[in-house]
Amino acid sequence: MYMEFNKLDSFVIEKMSQTKIPGLSLAIVKDGKVVYSRSYGFKDVERGLAPTTKTIYGIGSVTKSFTALAILKLVENGKLSLDDEVSKYVPIKLEALGKPIKVHHLLTHSSGIPALAYAEAFIRGSLGLDTRWLPVSTPEDVIAFMSDYGSWVHSEPGTRYFYLNEGYVLLGYIVSRISGTSYEDFVRTNILKPLGMERTYFEESEVSRDSDVAVPYIIDRDGRYIRSRFPYGIKADGGLLSNCEDMAKYILMLINRGSYNEVEVVSRYSIELMERKYIRIPSGLFKDDSYGYGLTITDEFLGRKLVRHSGSVLVYTAFMGYIPSDKVGVVVLANASGYPLSFIGMYALALTLGYDPENSLYFIKQDKIIDKLTGVYETYKGTYRVYVKRMGDFLAIEYKDRYREFVTPLVPLELSDEYAKYYTVSYGSRIDAEFFIEKDRVTMIYERYKFVKKSA
Repeated sequence: MYMEFNKLDSFVIEKMSQTKIPGLSLAIVKDGKVVYSRSYGFKDVERGLAPTTKTIYGIGSVTKSFTALAILKLVENGKLSLDDEVSKYVPIKLEALGKPIKVHHLLTHSSGIPALAYAEAFIRGSLGLDTRWLPVSTPEDVIAFMSDYGSWVHSEPGTRYFYLNEGYVLLGYIVSRISGTSYEDFVRTNILKPLGMERTYFEESEVSRDSDVAVPYIIDRDGRYIRSRFPYGIKADGGLLSNCEDMAKYILMLINRGSYNEVEVVSRYSIELMERKYIRIPSGLFKDDSYGYGLTITDEFLGRKLVRHSGSVLVYTAFMGYIPSDKVGVVVLANASGYPLSFIGMYALALTLGYDPENSLYFIKQDKIIDKLTGVYETYKGTYRVYVKRMGDFLAIEYKDRYREFVTPLVPLELSDEYAKYYTVSYGSRIDAEFFIEKDRVTMIYERYKFVKKSA
């Protein structure tokens, strides 16, 4: 098994190097135990300190699954119904196109309200990335911020997916209102303590006492590491910090249908409710991607059901995923934004199941092809030089001379091992860029030119 994971190690190091991720930790579980765990890079670049599988990172929106569990715990205790109208518990009349928004709609991001982007404004302002400052430190602040939400409604509740951080803030508020304690204490008492997640934190005071915390980094446009901070504030939509060892326990509980070490956190039925497909995600990675309760679900991962969630607060990123049928799961944590941790996590899951990820996962294969296309290209005898650079899933042709710089974006049309086709638009006309991929040579035909790739 460990020999198989050499391939994972190489893949992780390669992608960290390409996207400048400073540090990363992961753990893989199978059949009730951790079968592989590893850390890479630096938790503190300046001091040259390596992370461990115990190192603390922010887990961002993976927190939403904890919030969903808290709600379902209250449902199990008879304190709440998923069909309750949100306005019953929150001091704001919440409806969309005249129809009440229910707890179920907030859990599934199907309220009908497009993102109000409070979290984006708060995080960027808190980290000094934007001059806009949104001073929201409590759920009550977010409720006040949402006061004019009515003009932003797009569809009836339950009919369309709009990822809404504000909805999960309201769910945390509901947990607090019904339980009579804070959201944070309810999660600690009912989820973290039963699982033995002793180093999973909500508060800065807790994190500051821990000696093994990854430095959060911003990577600037020149690839430099800027030491930053975790955007402490509202918790229920993305405020948890944890580590691979604690998160492995959490995943094992989910795989084991609500129990861990013979302690039941929630019922099997509640876990099954979380993993149902309630609303389709139109821009999902898989054609059938749908949202459950605090989790994303597909039935098209290597012919299996994959349950997952990603998280990001820009300076920390996270991914959690598991396959219930095979009792396999993974958690990946990093201290910056960079290569998608979801791709690393799914690469690890495929390996654990005995597949070659680079042949069995289309997005990994596509990613590898795009990397082959980037580099320095020249025409006949070097008379004209351009740079083909990556922009996410797009490419761009960049030309520079002494005084000027031109960037032309390329949109993908076709990708295969031997041939790729992109296009751009200039003065109303479509222009194709064709790439012919051979073993040791890549040729690009663009406008009237033939370019040959000279270097990476």
